[in-house]
Amino acid sequence: MGRAISRLAEGWWDYTTLDEQIHRDAAKLTVKDMEQLSRPGFKIILHDTLESFYLAEALQYIQAWKASTPSNPAGICGPIGPTEQLPLVAQLVNDLGVSLKHAHFWGMDEWYENGKSVDRTHPLSFARANDELLFSRIKPELRMPEEQIHYPGVDNLEAYSASFDQVRCLVMQGGQGDAKHWAFNDPFKREGEYQDTPPTPETYRALGTRVVELHPITLMQNARTSGGGYVVGVPTTALTVGPKETWKSEKVSIWQAGNHDNPFGMRLTAFMISKGIQDTSVPMSLLAGHGDVTFHYYRHALKEVVTEMH
Repeated sequence: MGRAISRLAEGWWDYTTLDEQIHRDAAKLTVKDMEQLSRPGFKIILHDTLESFYLAEALQYIQAWKASTPSNPAGICGPIGPTEQLPLVAQLVNDLGVSLKHAHFWGMDEWYENGKSVDRTHPLSFARANDELLFSRIKPELRMPEEQIHYPGVDNLEAYSASFDQVRCLVMQGGQGDAKHWAFNDPFKREGEYQDTPPTPETYRALGTRVVELHPITLMQNARTSGGGYVVGVPTTALTVGPKETWKSEKVSIWQAGNHDNPFGMRLTAFMISKGIQDTSVPMSLLAGHGDVTFHYYRHALKEVVTEMH
C-alpha cells in the first residue's frame, strides 16, 4: 500500500504522510511520558520557567566560546528562531568579560532570492538579526573577528562546509519548525524519483550546505512568526546548513518554547527519535542517528494534545 498524500500540501512530503499509528502514539504522550523518552544519545530536559530556559540556551554559547583556544578553535552554530537567548548571550559575554578573540560562530541559514543570499538590508536577514540582537551588543574589545563568523552564501557553500572540518563545532543549536525541520532542512517535493517514496535517511544525511526550496508549511510559519502573516513577503528559497555538517557537530541541541511548533509536533519528533523511527518526511527524526542530541522544552508549552473548541 502506498504512502498517504499530504493533508497540507499534496505535492510535498511531510509528517501527515506517516503511518497514522505513529501520530496516535505521539499524541497520547503525557508530559511525564515525554521525560521518559530519554535514552543513550538522546536526552529530554524540561525547564519550568522561560527565564531558566533561555538562560540555559544562552550559556551554551558561553561554554562553547570559552572552550576555544588559538591552537584548538571551537564554536557554536546557532539559529534565528529562537532568538530570545541572543541578548542574554551578549550580556553574559560583557558582564563576565569573556574574550571571543579565538571563538567561532556559524549562522545556520539565510534567505535566498534572485540567485543570491539576501544582504543585511533585507528585513528578514538572519545575519542582520544576529548583528542587532547579539554581536553589536558585545563590547568591541571582546568581540570575535568578522572572519570567525560564518554564514552560508551562494558564493561560499564549499568554504562554509569545509569550516566544520577546520574548527570544532561543539554544539549545533536550533529550534523545530512546523515542518519538523532544523535549520531549513525541509521535507522534499513529491516528484521524480521521490514521487512514491521520500528519500532514504542515508540519502538525506549526505546533503550538505545548499540552496533549498521551502515547504509551504515553512513559508506559513515564517510569515506568522516574522511577517504578521504576510506570506508573499517571505522568500520561497533559502540557504541552509545540512545534515552533513550537523553530523560533524559534537552535540545537537534543540530548544522548544512553544513558539515555533505545537504540542503535537513537539511530541512527534521526540517520540520518533526515542524509538529510532527515521523518516525523511520528518527531517528532525533523522537525528535519531546522531550520537549526542538533547531536546529542551519549556514544560508548560507541552500542554496536552486534545480536540476542543475555543
